[in-house]
Amino acid sequence: MKHPYFTSKDITIIVISAAFWSVLNITLAPIFWSLTHLPFLCDMLAVISLFLATWWARKFGAATLTGLIATLLNFVFRPGAMHFLGFTIASFVFDVVSMIIGYKRCFSLNGIPAVIVAVLSTWIAGFIIGTFFMAKVDMVVFPLLHASGGLIGALIGLTLIKGLERRGVTP
Repeated sequence: MKHPYFTSKDITIIVISAAFWSVLNITLAPIFWSLTHLPFLCDMLAVISLFLATWWARKFGAATLTGLIATLLNFVFRPGAMHFLGFTIASFVFDVVSMIIGYKRCFSLNGIPAVIVAVLSTWIAGFIIGTFFMAKVDMVVFPLLHASGGLIGALIGLTLIKGLERRGVTP
């Protein structure tokens, strides 16, 4: 009997992570953006979600699927938020780079590889969003602001994962 690529537990964490990302992105991120015009809350939410899904499933496609579901949900509730496509691409980049590094290695070594993956993928999101969806943004600073959100999200995501592991929750 052939086992499915993603188990029901994998699918559950992917969908929960995508829903978490989408709901907070749809509700809080626009408020944060209108108050500050700083983009890093979206990246923080993205990375926390991608960390949890990828850490749990440890399979190629988990981050991409999380990003695709989050994108779909965002478009359902905010059809004009085309900039979210930058995060869709960043999810794929996160997936590819995590796979190349190796999932076990990515979340070990004090989380340094995972932080690098998070910062790189959110920098790419910022570059794509700034290039294709924003008018007149500084293309040096804007991607760096996204990357800073990735760094913050990585620190929160790693803290959550370490807390889960200390309590015996493991994939």
